[in-house]
Formats: sequence, structure tokens, C-alpha cells
Amino acid sequence: MLSVNQIESGYGESTILRQVSIEVPPGQVVCLMGRNGVGKTTLTKTIMGAIKTKNGAIHYNGQNITKLAPYERAKLGIGYVPQGREIFGQLTVQENLLLGLEASRDRKAGVPASAIDKFPVLPSMYNRKGGDLSGGQQQQLAFARALASKPKLLLLDEPTEGIQPSIVQDIQDVIRSIKQQGDTAILLVEQSIDFVKSVADYYYILEKGTVVASGSIDTLDEQVIRQHLVV
Repeated sequence: MLSVNQIESGYGESTILRQVSIEVPPGQVVCLMGRNGVGKTTLTKTIMGAIKTKNGAIHYNGQNITKLAPYERAKLGIGYVPQGREIFGQLTVQENLLLGLEASRDRKAGVPASAIDKFPVLPSMYNRKGGDLSGGQQQQLAFARALASKPKLLLLDEPTEGIQPSIVQDIQDVIRSIKQQGDTAILLVEQSIDFVKSVADYYYILEKGTVVASGSIDTLDEQVIRQHLVV
């Protein structure tokens, strides 16, 4: 579904990612891990097109998307839940959800029930401003907004960061349900080892902008954790 080949990217003259290659197969959850500041968010933004690729190539569903704009990538079926959620605080919950349809080929059908049903608390908040929601509620809204266009690839950047445990469990359940359906690939940036082991099939670990470890989730053992993840 997603193939990142020898990517180099960064901000201005500064190169953050160096020769990064990862694969995200259809229907699987691949976790991107690493200490703070190693380039995880830079990679998700590069895949989404918010940061330009300096070298290397990105292929999605067999198509080279390296030069495409973010909105073009979204229309091809890539959904994105950014770190910090980035919902529109002055818009209502319903308006935020409708914005998720901008990348959909079937806007007139409205926000699909499959996106809303995963977060049943949202319909009761349709008329509330996004900025009035709690952090956990905003995270659910951002997730549902990304699902509104029925993406085939979902990029999740730290979806459990700063969220109360009950909503972390809800997000875990949603990721598992998407995985069970088998038609959407997920690239997940996550710090919690327990969370990763509960949902992921495969992992990559970044260090100083380079992939230093990877493997199936059952190879994420204490030695790997101590070497690359413990602060």
C-alpha cells in the first residue's frame, strides 16, 4: 500500500531524514517508534506531502506520489490524523467532520456512518465548537474526520498523547476494528510499548533520522527497547 524508498527530507537547509525506507502492507498496522526529536513526525508529514522530499521516492498503491500536493494525496485515499489533532476550534463538530469529505469522491452522501459509529459520543456534540471539547474528544473528532473520506491508508501521529485512559482504550479498539476489516493500512506513530504490542503487526525505529531497527512486533524485545527507546 505504501512504499517509502531512501527518503531524505527536512526543513529549509536542514536535513532531518536520511535514506529512510519503510513499507506498509495492505490491511496491516505498522508502528513508527523512536525517542523524541528523531524524525517521526517529519516522516509522516513527508508522506502526506506537507514537507517536500529532497531525495528518494514515495509510492502509494503502486503510484509514485513523490511530487503530488497534499490534497492530491488525500484524494487518492490517504487519511491523516496529525500530532496535536489540529481540529478547527471555531467550527462545530459537525462542520469539522464535513471538512473530512473534501478528499472524498462521494461528498453528497455525507459523513459515512462507518466513521461516526466508531466514536458514538460525537453525534451528541455536533453543535459544539471544536475548541470547547476536551483533548480526548478532539482526538476522537480528528480521527473520525480522517475516516470520513474512507481512506485506504491512515497516518496516525501520536493518537494517544495526553489522552485519558478510557479514550486511549477507545482508540485502541478503533484501530483493532479497522485492522480486522482488512482493507485499510495504518502507519502509527506511538510511544507506548504496550499500545504498540496490542495493535501493530510490524515496527520501525528511527534514530537521528535513520531507521536503526525493524521487524515483526514479536521481535520488539527488551534488548531492542533498552537500546533504542528507553530515555
